[in-house]
Amino acid sequence: MLALVIGGSGSGKSEYAEEMICSRGGRRVYLATLFASDEESRDRILRHRRLRKNRGFTTIEKPVEISDISLLPNSNVLLEDMGNLLANTMYGKFKMRDEGDAVDHIVCDVMSLARKCSNLVIVTNDVFSEGMEYDMETERYRKNLAAINRKIAATADFAAEIICGQPNILKGQL
Repeated sequence: MLALVIGGSGSGKSEYAEEMICSRGGRRVYLATLFASDEESRDRILRHRRLRKNRGFTTIEKPVEISDISLLPNSNVLLEDMGNLLANTMYGKFKMRDEGDAVDHIVCDVMSLARKCSNLVIVTNDVFSEGMEYDMETERYRKNLAAINRKIAATADFAAEIICGQPNILKGQL
């Protein structure tokens, strides 16, 4: 199963995605894409580790090139999250030398990863409803994230938007 879980900051999307993985038999893998570049990101990483403690997850930290990971058979993967993966691909320390089309690169990596595991649940961000105007670079990031979300949702077996901790099922069923 390929699933996409979208929501705003603090919506409960991560918790929902974790429950999806925990409800499945097999190995639980948490694929963390956040790069600990500052105090805030380090605090977020520690918070997520505490939330997963004693839930049976093996954590793999991979800020880019997610198709490179090796998985044991019967692995259920929670990818947290698409926004970080895109930012790591477009900017900073992990920026691709030839960025080319970051959207197609990431979608290809996701599909390759999905073929390696029993279930892949992807957490992504809703950064599209603020109604604000942003600079050109931020708009390019938002446009790319929207394109990735659309392409993954089109091929996903399941998609849900989480609002105030409540799922709005957009596609498929659990």
